[in-house]
Amino acid sequence: MNKLYVLALASVFTFTGCNELQNVVNQLPDILNEGSTGLSNDYIGAGLREALDKGISEQVTKLTATDGFLKNSLVKILLPEELQKVDTTLRKVGLSSLADEGLKVLNRAAEDAVGEATPIFVNAVKGITFADAKEILLGDNGAATSYLNTKTNTELYSKFSPVISNSLEKVGATKIWSTIITKYNAIPLVSNTVNPDLTDYVTQQSLKGVYTMIGVEEEKIRTQVSSRTSDVLRKVFALQD
Repeated sequence: MNKLYVLALASVFTFTGCNELQNVVNQLPDILNEGSTGLSNDYIGAGLREALDKGISEQVTKLTATDGFLKNSLVKILLPEELQKVDTTLRKVGLSSLADEGLKVLNRAAEDAVGEATPIFVNAVKGITFADAKEILLGDNGAATSYLNTKTNTELYSKFSPVISNSLEKVGATKIWSTIITKYNAIPLVSNTVNPDLTDYVTQQSLKGVYTMIGVEEEKIRTQVSSRTSDVLRKVFALQD
């Protein structure tokens, strides 16, 4: 098997998970010989970058629209466990509209922040190398997830967190949740008061949503020839067919 092509394709499918990655590797023709496709390393690299750019332009940008998170079941931000009891309690005491608004503004903050931070994601995914792909290919079943956490998540989190914080203020989420928490903590018989770190939670969930949507476009390019909208995508991804 041509290891160059295996490693190149492995880097593309970093965002789809180790099981899918291994499936792709298994599907590559065993009879591939060095240079048989006539594609250079640079050309293959261009295909990988274009695929990732396409994932951002076609899918991640959808998250920036109104309801991009809120009405997308793949990425909708739900309340963390700590706040689910807050939601339930507020509804019991007739504050359902406030509870609904609390959930909505978390998603609005994510939608706003992703729009502001798209260049961060573009730069991050371009940092994938053939050496990284080799580590993933030779790793265990959790290697892809470990790669994302160790190679991109920390940097993205540090850059994205202040953007989320600003967006929470911009859409009024900070004020709304301050009201929600104050009302909840003042309810008689509430056993444990809460003071969640909304910036951390929404940052984590937003990053998860971005990776999910990049994976959606990667899957389309891998399985649908019609989604390979340029010569470089058609030639590079034909290696897996």
